[in-house]
Amino acid sequence: MIMRIMGEGQFEVADEHLNRLNQLDDELLAALDSGNETVFRSTLDNLLGAIREVATPVAADYLGPSDSILPQDGATIEEVRELLRAEGDGLIPGIPE
Repeated sequence: MIMRIMGEGQFEVADEHLNRLNQLDDELLAALDSGNETVFRSTLDNLLGAIREVATPVAADYLGPSDSILPQDGATIEEVRELLRAEGDGLIPGIPE
């Protein structure tokens, strides 16, 4: 799966990591619902950090689409809410069948 972190680039994530990333995505959704800026910031940092940890950067000249678009570091709660409106349920799609 190809994930784009806005302002940073695309990353290829193996399916074996999607369960963990989906759990972090769920935690981010809960933090958004709570409106707590501190919890939101921590969960966003955890999600983006986990992607960077398990993913392989995609070559800069690759022009293919991303399966998922994630906010950049420092994104506000409102920016992430807007991104979620465009993406649907969460930022990270479920595991492919």
